Amino acid sequence: MRELLPIFDSTPVQDTALPLLRDVAMDYDKGAPLFSAGGPVIVSGLEAVKSWAWRALKTARYRYSCYTWDYGCELGSLAGQPYGDDTRRSEAVRYVREALEVCPYITGVSATAEGMEGSQVRIRVQLRTVYGEAGLYV
Repeated sequence: MRELLPIFDSTPVQDTALPLLRDVAMDYDKGAPLFSAGGPVIVSGLEAVKSWAWRALKTARYRYSCYTWDYGCELGSLAGQPYGDDTRRSEAVRYVREALEVCPYITGVSATAEGMEGSQVRIRVQLRTVYGEAGLYV
């Protein structure tokens, strides 16, 4: 029997499960990775996603050649722009969502600009991941 649309492959796509995410644990207050016995502390699952997300938001996108252009956040590009506070807040929220939605372990991002400290915007981020929910404050 001839297929109706032969240019399309009608073979079902296999659902490939993501491997368990493992990452370096972070001390969020100090902004540094955690070490124990001379080596980095490794976490997995939800804490690994949270650690990845925190570093992605703190890394300037396009600045470092060791990262792909998908990794990092563009929050630094808001500095010096002649935007009003409302525009600065909405752009910051958009940049945060764009930075985090590239991760296949993150299924949803909710970000809220909670206030301004001088020229810095403080953002509360709620992550929905394949492991559950986690929150960040950047």
